[in-house]
This record gives sequence, C-alpha cells and structure tokens, in this order.
Amino acid sequence: MTIAQDVRPAEANTPSALLDRLSLVLDAFDGRDSLGLAEIVARTGLPRSSAHRMLDRLVQLRWLSREGRNYSLGIRLVELGSLAVHQDRVHAASAEHLHHLYRTTGMVVHLAVLDGADIVYLDKLGGRLAAYVPTRIGGRLRADRSALGKALLASAGRDEPGDQLIRELGYAVERNTTLDGFGCIASPIGPAGEATTAVSICGPLSRMTFDSRMTTPVQLTANAIWRSMTSGVRITPTLQRRNILRSLPTAPSVLAEG
Repeated sequence: MTIAQDVRPAEANTPSALLDRLSLVLDAFDGRDSLGLAEIVARTGLPRSSAHRMLDRLVQLRWLSREGRNYSLGIRLVELGSLAVHQDRVHAASAEHLHHLYRTTGMVVHLAVLDGADIVYLDKLGGRLAAYVPTRIGGRLRADRSALGKALLASAGRDEPGDQLIRELGYAVERNTTLDGFGCIASPIGPAGEATTAVSICGPLSRMTFDSRMTTPVQLTANAIWRSMTSGVRITPTLQRRNILRSLPTAPSVLAEG
C-alpha cells in the first residue's frame, strides 16, 4: 500500500518564502527613516494584505515600530545590530585605537569593511565635526568613491591607475569626491592580500595635511588594530611596540570641545 503524503509544494517552501518576504520588507527601509503601507507595497511588490499582516507581526515582535500610519525600524533590530557590531572581532580590536586617532588628529574617524563593490561603515566618531560628514554606521558607499575603498581595493590586488602607488605608500587619499571641501586618508588593516577592513580620517581640506602629520597617525592606527586582532595568533616583532598615538598631543579642535 502506498500512503500519499499531503504536503503541497507551496507549503514545503513556506519557511524560505517567508524569509524572502521578510528580507524584502526590511530592505525597503534602506535609505528611509519611515514608510507607509503603500510605499512598502510599492518597494517590495508584495500583495497589500500580505504586507499588512507581516508589518503587524513585525511591530508585535519589536522589529518595526509604528507611529500613526508610518512604520520604521524597531528597537529590537537596533539591539541586534548593535550586538552584531560589538561582537565583531575587528570592531572590538579597534575601539581604543580609533579614539586615540580622533584625539590626535581631531578629524572624523571611520572604520569600514569591503563588501563586494561597496564599503560598509562599522564605526564613526569625530565630535562636532562628525555632523558635517554624511556617513553613518551601517551605511554603504561605492568603494571606488572613497579613500577607504581605494585602500582596500588596491590591497586586494586591483590594478587600476594609482593602485600600485597606494600599495607602496600604504595609504590612499581622496579630495572632494564624496563631499565638497573635504578630504580623507585611509590605510588598510593587515598585509596586502589579507586586508578586508580599513581605517580613515576625514576633514575639511583647510585643516587636512596630506603628509606625514596626518598619514602617519592613520597608518599607526591600522597597524595597532592589526596587532590587537592577531594578538596571540602570530608574532610580528616590528609591530610589537607601544601605541605611539598615546604619547602624541591632543588636537586643538578636540581640546576646544572639552
């Protein structure tokens, strides 16, 4: 006797289909603080009734919040995102060093990872100046439009004009590319071919000096983060010195904020 199993194909695919719809809904908020039901339907292509049911459930789970007829990302996603960032090995190894870099240069400090053709910002600090630089933790930017991305792409072996010089210098620069009147200096964290993360400083061109006064602190920070990441894993005698940034004077702009 053959016993037929009463499982329909649509039901068998329900878990993955549900995750796909969930991803569509959450991705719809990329670049937007809040969305109405009609906007979510337009951005996801989901049936209005299905989208409405999913939104109600996500609000109950605190993945989304609702104010009037608009939805925004909820506190639970913020908590999970923060936990993911703080558990990240690179972020944990870099926190102290990023603060030293900011204190020394007075510029906005970024930590970013290469993700395909983009960089994703993992951290940002910079006091009052940070408000003038339109970047955010978790935000994306085309890698070839930033010093961070150029440093990482060159480190990975890309052979575009200027990449060989970036590898020789150990850092990349950009001026007026992402923000008029601002420039950045970035250095990859780790040896060539291994670096997937980079650190940078960004500030007004009127205060940036693209020489050793600014490039050296960035490179020292990248080396210090790499030491912290690989502590107990490998020995690199030439890098086992104390963090020099700690002994450098605090930037006047940082002192003025105190």
